[in-house]
Amino acid sequence: MTPAAIKTATPADAPAIAAIYAHHVAHGSASYDTEPRSVAATQTLIADHIAKGWPFLVAVAPDASVVGYAYASQFRPRAAYAWACEDSIYVDPAQQGRGVGRALLEALLAAAEAAGFRTMVAVIGGGEPASVALHAACGFTHAGRLAGMGWKHGRWLDTVYMQRALGDGIASAPG
Repeated sequence: MTPAAIKTATPADAPAIAAIYAHHVAHGSASYDTEPRSVAATQTLIADHIAKGWPFLVAVAPDASVVGYAYASQFRPRAAYAWACEDSIYVDPAQQGRGVGRALLEALLAAAEAAGFRTMVAVIGGGEPASVALHAACGFTHAGRLAGMGWKHGRWLDTVYMQRALGDGIASAPG
């Protein structure tokens, strides 16, 4: 199932986004959080992204339910990183493997480029194979692996870095 629509998130989407994230915090290794983010914190995250002009998207199913979300944040807070972003993508577990993640990532790539970012970095917690495959399918290349960066669910987790140029990438100075 491909979502009926990809749209910009609003604070009203926060309960669904928080529920999706809570599942991944409790059961997955993509996030190194051990406690889920509250609805209020999720509303703030959305509002902060929108205020900064950074993309925060939701995938909406035909029944109007939010089935996934993705956002891009500046990779690091220092000024020289202003052109580099990191993506975050989470899909409702009942919708995984149905094209939702790919639709979100493709839309996020375009939105991040439109926001002025020149490169996107995927920081893949736990080195999750499905996330690595999704990013590779969307043109990301392997940029590194850090072993044992987190401890969750009784095991050490590696972090995989992948990267993709946006627009001119590093071929020209940013505008």
